[in-house]
Amino acid sequence: MHIGKVPEQPGTPLFFRGSFVSMMSVWRRGFGGLACGALLLSLGACGVFGEPEIPVESRSAEELFLTAEFDLDEGRPLRAARLFDEVERLYPYSEWAKRSMMMSAFAYYDARFFSESRAAAERYLDFFPADQDAAYAQYLIALSHYDQIVDVGRDQTTTFDALQELRETIERYPDSDYAKSAALKFDLALDHLAGKEMEVGRYYLKKGHFSAAINRFRVVVEDFQTTQHTAEALHRLVESYLSLGLFDEAQTAGAILGYNYQGSVWYQDSFTLLTAQGLEAEAKGQGWLTRIYRQVIQGKWL
Repeated sequence: MHIGKVPEQPGTPLFFRGSFVSMMSVWRRGFGGLACGALLLSLGACGVFGEPEIPVESRSAEELFLTAEFDLDEGRPLRAARLFDEVERLYPYSEWAKRSMMMSAFAYYDARFFSESRAAAERYLDFFPADQDAAYAQYLIALSHYDQIVDVGRDQTTTFDALQELRETIERYPDSDYAKSAALKFDLALDHLAGKEMEVGRYYLKKGHFSAAINRFRVVVEDFQTTQHTAEALHRLVESYLSLGLFDEAQTAGAILGYNYQGSVWYQDSFTLLTAQGLEAEAKGQGWLTRIYRQVIQGKWL
């Protein structure tokens, strides 16, 4: 089974949905166009859980799969997922079970049952680690975390989980259709974590807890230097170090800021703060910022 792309829906992250065209063409050759259509209508009209016209156990794997697909196309992803699970339960060694395992992962994801989606995708990877859809299974695991990333004011455990699984997608399947999208989401998740550090650092800075603020801004500069928050973090370090009277560190932070972001408003603000103290933006001392400044000059930073 090959899984292809669908257009991004407004308000939701980009993801990839299974293409059923090739499978449907095979089924229709077996049933004939009218017969297949009639089967889909009759199966789709049946309730599955609670009020089945035909017991689940009495249906073939193919019939169950077709019904699940029909439910998925009709906007009933949770019911579809449970039917796909039934295929796997009743016909565990069939090709339909293999397909259903993957489709169950997608259907649960579509229904926003993320834990169930991960479980199905992980099961697929356990059984079929070298299959052509293994990359998609790994990507679904990553998405199930990524789509639960909350605002920067909340706990970021899910963000770390998303980063780990996105990295796994990129490194294990670099040539897959999903590596590029995973890389984009990885950068966005990284930026999200940097934003969390900045929020906490600004809070400490506002409260006058300068050492605590410096620790947060340092994390951004050292660990999230490719994000959009780095320039502000350097400026906030200038502010914090000046407030503590640590002028060498403030000047060095200003020097790094000027080297990389001289045209930014953050550098202009830092330049104003430094000149007001009779200081210049230049590397001074032997601290952690001086080490980074040397890396900047040598082209090993950013």
